[in-house]
Amino acid sequence: MEISPTPPVAAKPAKPAISADFDTFLKMLTVQMTNQDPMNPIESADYAVQLATFSGVEQQVKTNQLLGDLAAQGSLSAMAQLAGWVGQEARVAAPVRYEGKPVTLSPQPAAMADRAVLVVKSAKGDVVAREDIPLDGKPYQWLGADAAGNPLPTGTYRLEVQSMADDTVIRTDPVESYARIVEARRGPEGAILVLDGGIEVKATDVTALRSA
Repeated sequence: MEISPTPPVAAKPAKPAISADFDTFLKMLTVQMTNQDPMNPIESADYAVQLATFSGVEQQVKTNQLLGDLAAQGSLSAMAQLAGWVGQEARVAAPVRYEGKPVTLSPQPAAMADRAVLVVKSAKGDVVAREDIPLDGKPYQWLGADAAGNPLPTGTYRLEVQSMADDTVIRTDPVESYARIVEARRGPEGAILVLDGGIEVKATDVTALRSA
């Protein structure tokens, strides 16, 4: 005689945490009512307070879940908008990736300066070039040359502008430059843009966009 194998028992779906807690609360309430002192029964108002308290907690948990869902949807919507930025050039104060082609800068010398000097530093922080730039604040084409006028090697550089008055540095500022956006992604502090050369910046730090 052949015995058919016992069909597997389907696992019961797990209850949400708030439902499980509510079941536990009801069991505790039942035990409390069963074991109360018949000579000194618990007031019905006390039961009402306990039920109201648990109901308030349950509603707060559901509200927090709803807010979390709305925040996630908003984040996805923002990412969808940022997808249109990929392929464009962003203006941002960040390290510059130089690959032999001119880089558009947007230096902003101090208003009281009588001279502005562009300082170019290597990724290690060494000064590799200095050159005077106009004071008008208009876009400036940096050719990527060293102090002798020779092209710098391919790499990442940090640029800053020194505003001077009477041969004294009165202010030093990072220089904004344009770089192509190759990726947009979510980070722990918001949307992150990845520029040419793997340079990462916050989307909120971008001050302008233009077609590549």
